[in-house]
Amino acid sequence: MKLAQDIILRPIISEASMAGAANEEKRKYTFAVAKSATKPEIARAVEELFRVEVEKVNTLNMKGKPRAYRQFHGYTSDWKKAVVTLRADSRSIEFFDGMM
Repeated sequence: MKLAQDIILRPIISEASMAGAANEEKRKYTFAVAKSATKPEIARAVEELFRVEVEKVNTLNMKGKPRAYRQFHGYTSDWKKAVVTLRADSRSIEFFDGMM
């Protein structure tokens, strides 16, 4: 079994993700997760780490973008993003509250 810290890699801090977290009706939080993580594993990890109740999890596989540095050309790494929606009766995640 994977540890919760191995599944949730980092929060995604952008205008769109912070707008979803700030809206009391949506209650959506965005995280970068391990590529091999499944939706139930992600939900369990968020519940364990932040002590909240998850309603649903949506995942997206993000493709790497082409990058060039002088004569070297390549791609950034592929990664997986998870948008976690909390239940209406659950409390919010304090980490994101301090960012807004």
